[in-house]
Amino acid sequence: MIESLLVANRGEIARRILRTARRLGVRTVAVYSEADADLPFVREADEAVCVGPANPAQSYRNAEAVLAAAKSTGARAIHPGYGFLSENADFARTVEANGLVWVGPGAEAISAMGDKINARNLMAAAGVPVAPGTTDPAADAAAAIGFPVMVKAAAGGGGMGMAVATDPASLRDEYDKVRAFAERMFGDGSVLIERYFPRVRHVEVQILGLADGRVVALGERECSVQRRNQKLVEESPSPAVDAALRERLLAAAVRAGEAVGYRSAGTVECLLDTTTGEFFFLEMNTRLQVEHPVTELVHGVDLVEEQLRVAAGLAPTFDPDALAPRGHAIELRINAEDPKRFLPGPGAVTAWTEPTGEGVRVDSGYALGTTVTPFYDSLMAKLVVHGADRAQAIDRARTAVAGFEIAGPKCNLPFFAELLDNPEFLGGDYDTGIVARMRATK
Repeated sequence: MIESLLVANRGEIARRILRTARRLGVRTVAVYSEADADLPFVREADEAVCVGPANPAQSYRNAEAVLAAAKSTGARAIHPGYGFLSENADFARTVEANGLVWVGPGAEAISAMGDKINARNLMAAAGVPVAPGTTDPAADAAAAIGFPVMVKAAAGGGGMGMAVATDPASLRDEYDKVRAFAERMFGDGSVLIERYFPRVRHVEVQILGLADGRVVALGERECSVQRRNQKLVEESPSPAVDAALRERLLAAAVRAGEAVGYRSAGTVECLLDTTTGEFFFLEMNTRLQVEHPVTELVHGVDLVEEQLRVAAGLAPTFDPDALAPRGHAIELRINAEDPKRFLPGPGAVTAWTEPTGEGVRVDSGYALGTTVTPFYDSLMAKLVVHGADRAQAIDRARTAVAGFEIAGPKCNLPFFAELLDNPEFLGGDYDTGIVARMRATK
């Protein structure tokens, strides 16, 4: 097993990785920005190094500073978490070139799947279903797909750099906007145009590339409760997926991983057409997902431990041929944002009481006396519940939401209380438009 690990991230995901490393007896190093000096993850590591000011480009995305911290502390491996440097193929190569262990997929897989156009072509060649699409912005090319179309940055991710065009005139406007955004944010103005599905579900599959070269799938997650194309709630298994569809989804995800020689944890994201039952490849996230805890609770595995084992060349802790889900899990992303318009609302935390109880897990990045600053993502914590079935999981989620006290920053807990009594969500027959419909009635 790896003896020492630097966690190149912050907040809840840094604490979550540190927790597993500590359980395994791995010495840990945290890196932090000046703005995060008082957060729990900094004091929970065996050693911590400040890598710069609040600006992420000068701290958490500063590859040279992170690598220098690893060298100065004697860390032998780097886990990037999600975001920041996690899908930076050049950084992965640099880590390994410096004789350190990269806890993640190979740089070639990161690079191959980081460009949506290249990823789409690879998936089509591997027999993974892809939606009709083109890179040609001409109106007749889009018309051949059929309006409306989704215009999205090829190098984007996390719901960023996406727009819907309903006709040739709006296509020209949205294409130019997305291209300009992509160039500014990602340094790559490439744009992909695909069929837009007005009523669609967002379903993804957790894969794990093992040290022996095999790729296994650990079930699917439903991610359709979203605002601005970004997830708020995830659950597993998906209430929209039956046994036959699950078999096809998981097989396609395994083919996707095999196509790029994938190792470590990754996620194959798909769109599920609620009308036809067809699914299409959306993108592959070559890292640990924010929502990985629901898979952990349903399958009884520690995905961070499995990542560390893969990186060390070790076999998994579970039997890949005997994976079986158990019960139902739901994750709620507790963000520092108002529960109506979902606008960020940072601030000092004046109250913080986490819920407890059977089947309740909280992965948090903050605590009483800390401050949510405006420099980073608004995620404060993840409230995850597990039950024998979906009904019990929802009941436990209601109780946990009611028992989670946060004061100071704005907080979206009231939205979740509303969602957990929403007939559409309770019935399980919802799609990516559920939040917009909820807010349209307010």
